[in-house]
Amino acid sequence: QKQEGTTTTAQQPVAPQAFCQAMAARFASRTLRRSLSSPRIFSRFVSKFARDTNAARAAASNQNMAVFVCNRFTKHCYPNPSTVDHTAVLSTPATKVTTLPNGLRVATESYLSSQTATVGVWIDTGSRFETHATNGTGHFLEHMAFKGTKNRSLRQLQEEIANLGGLFHAYTSREQTAYYAKVMKEDVPATLEVLADILQNSTFSPDGIERERNAILKEMQEVEGQIEDSVFEQLHSIAFRNNPLGRTILGPPENIKSMTKSNLEDYMSANYTAPRMIVVAAGAIEHEEVAQLVEKLFVNLPTDPTTGADLVQKQPITFTGSQVHMKDGGPLAHIAVAFLGAPWTDPDSIPLLVMQAMLGCWSPTAAVGKYMGSELAQKVSTNNLAESIASFNTNYADAGLFGVYAVAQPDKVESLSQTIMSEFTRLIYRFVDEELIRARNLLKGSLLLHLDGTSPIAEDIGRQLLTYGRRIPLAEIIARIDAVDADTIKRVAMRFIYDKDIAMIVKGPAEFLPDYSWFRRRTYWLKK
Repeated sequence: QKQEGTTTTAQQPVAPQAFCQAMAARFASRTLRRSLSSPRIFSRFVSKFARDTNAARAAASNQNMAVFVCNRFTKHCYPNPSTVDHTAVLSTPATKVTTLPNGLRVATESYLSSQTATVGVWIDTGSRFETHATNGTGHFLEHMAFKGTKNRSLRQLQEEIANLGGLFHAYTSREQTAYYAKVMKEDVPATLEVLADILQNSTFSPDGIERERNAILKEMQEVEGQIEDSVFEQLHSIAFRNNPLGRTILGPPENIKSMTKSNLEDYMSANYTAPRMIVVAAGAIEHEEVAQLVEKLFVNLPTDPTTGADLVQKQPITFTGSQVHMKDGGPLAHIAVAFLGAPWTDPDSIPLLVMQAMLGCWSPTAAVGKYMGSELAQKVSTNNLAESIASFNTNYADAGLFGVYAVAQPDKVESLSQTIMSEFTRLIYRFVDEELIRARNLLKGSLLLHLDGTSPIAEDIGRQLLTYGRRIPLAEIIARIDAVDADTIKRVAMRFIYDKDIAMIVKGPAEFLPDYSWFRRRTYWLKK
């Protein structure tokens, strides 16, 4: 050690790097390698080496922690906390996005150790972008997608899909439509070719239209028999009256009965445009290869620059507080109570998700039983107020629905209503920290469990790129969840619950159901 031009010869502890190098040299000996099989001999060796070096004195003088650490350890595990951005690590594998010249986006996430891949097309269109006269066209078009193209007959298309051995799916929602498949990694090019063909060259034969018309009318009857689905359809219709968001996905029967080939072609040319479509692949794929294939295959798409966000701005939503009671629903009362929620991009959408987890859900078949964390679930289950109950939070481009759905015996409706509204307003005023911690953990756990598999990952990529314009890293989402504290919950509850209108739908016998004014008065407490 040099001090003021002189060299000191006093004994000093051996530097960590020198110690590590000396240890490595001793480990290299053949005799030592044989001795490592005996823990006692190895321990004796380390003790002797420590006594023979100056480093032993440094270790003895340090009462809190050992200083025998090499640079490799201190580089990554330095004991003093510091602000470090771990996003690049926690978000791997990265989502790569390429925008082609026609405006079509290609997004991929590679898991090269996998043997399968999910590829699909997510489109920024749904029943919200239909008119009253065309309501149901998007869902009808989804049914016609795999019914023959200019290059493949119905039989050829279905045989090719069967030969691929994959799982093909399609769905239509209020704001999004998707066509995707999970296949073996060597079948990705063929699957992309099939998807490109059905989205650009479908023929819509008269026989196919008639066949799917009958299938959709039968589907409508089945949906009517599923009370929960019909309740949520009715909830949208009363909450968003005179707005496209309130229309059903299937459409009215009269529109389905009058559907023609020109209706389908007009809808496709207006909404299946390159800027509103994203080709997504997740799994055993390479981004550059997928992007090159997509650029080669998707060449006949319309390039109208109008986006879904542009269309939404032309018809903004209006939330209507109301209560509708339909007595046809069987022996049980099905109740849905909803407030106006937050859109996808609203900063308060994450706190609302935490609030949903705080309200929780319960059913007699739940494995946890009566004493699960939710205060609402405990009150309902221990007092036998409902057959089942669940909170929900649905997001759209410029609005949302936040509420509770329950199924109860008719004579329990009044008590159940009192409990539900009390738990809603309790979020504004007081709750214990344990509820918030449990809800955050539950939300993070469900998020991670949902992303288990290439198909959920591909769907998450497509949905986020359509709604946010980017794939939000998992680390960012978890950080935003952890940032929700008690003050945030109270502020958001004040914004969305306190003295706010309610949309409510009841199906089935509910003679003891309070009126709308009763519910409205219980969106706040007169005193804390």
